[in-house]
Amino acid sequence: MKLPIETPFPPMEAKLATALPAGAEWQYEPKWDGFRCLAFRSGNEVELQSKAGQPLTRYFPEIVAALLESSAKKFVLDGEIILSVNGRLSFDDLLQRIHPAASRVRTLSQTHPTQYVVFDLLVDEKGDSLVSKPLEDRRNALEALHAEHFRGIPSVRLSRRTRTARVAERWMRMTRGQLDGIVAKRIDQPYLSGERAMIKVKTIRSADCVVGGFRYASKGNVVGSLLLGLYEDGLLHHVGFTSSMPTAERAELTRKLRGLIEKPGFTGRAPGGPSRWSTDRSAEWEPLRPELVVEVQYDHFTGMRFRHGTKFLRWRPDKDPNQCLMKQVQFESKVKPADLVIKA
Repeated sequence: MKLPIETPFPPMEAKLATALPAGAEWQYEPKWDGFRCLAFRSGNEVELQSKAGQPLTRYFPEIVAALLESSAKKFVLDGEIILSVNGRLSFDDLLQRIHPAASRVRTLSQTHPTQYVVFDLLVDEKGDSLVSKPLEDRRNALEALHAEHFRGIPSVRLSRRTRTARVAERWMRMTRGQLDGIVAKRIDQPYLSGERAMIKVKTIRSADCVVGGFRYASKGNVVGSLLLGLYEDGLLHHVGFTSSMPTAERAELTRKLRGLIEKPGFTGRAPGGPSRWSTDRSAEWEPLRPELVVEVQYDHFTGMRFRHGTKFLRWRPDKDPNQCLMKQVQFESKVKPADLVIKA
């Protein structure tokens, strides 16, 4: 592709905070519950790239077709692929699109078509890079591009934005269970590829973890809990477990996990052995190759681990295991408390 930026291109990411920052320098956007996606077009070529730098093009032919329908022949967009079922976003149905069979992908693209919600413009229709421009300039250019070149293409939509924190908070309250939260971006900031330069406030506290091992259930020969890990300084540390996977899926999951058994599982701190609270069987665990990523909900993270068991939320095949860092559960200390308070 003849564009000023090439794939894979790491997208700009966000760091977690407990409250939205306030001030005239901030813009707020919905944090969509879908697949982060960079879209590259040059002439009759379109490439879709995941947050982890992996190709998504073959899984979303309807998005490719929609982008080719645009009268703009060059651009690089940043956005989120979402799927709505009966008027509600469904991440589980979206996961079904990551399927090896082209026939299955084609069928799902027709029965449950996705949408591409865009929120940033990295290369304009002239082929000029905008990454060094401030967000305010990029957003204005994106709105102009969308209005002129995507008219009549309903599957490519422009994400809303607001400069008022109270409006963003209202979005989060009114759409709980739909939006993943709110993202705050500085309007004077360039696009910082690969950096956590934005702030996100999620409707729940969750973390993406590597499955470094598993334990069998006390009864039966199926998985009882997944052992969770996070990377720090290149080592995968055991940080807790989750055992709330759907019962109906455990037999199939067990077969999948057995195919991934491989030492050492955790290269840093590993799960402990038997204790007065556990039997020999419940303390035994099987190490896995670090390939699976799961998102879990938690309440407290102290002492380098989740204080209690976590709640299984979903699998994250779109996430690179190496992106599951300890930093995501440690709030950024450089953010001033006053900046994170919503002023009345």
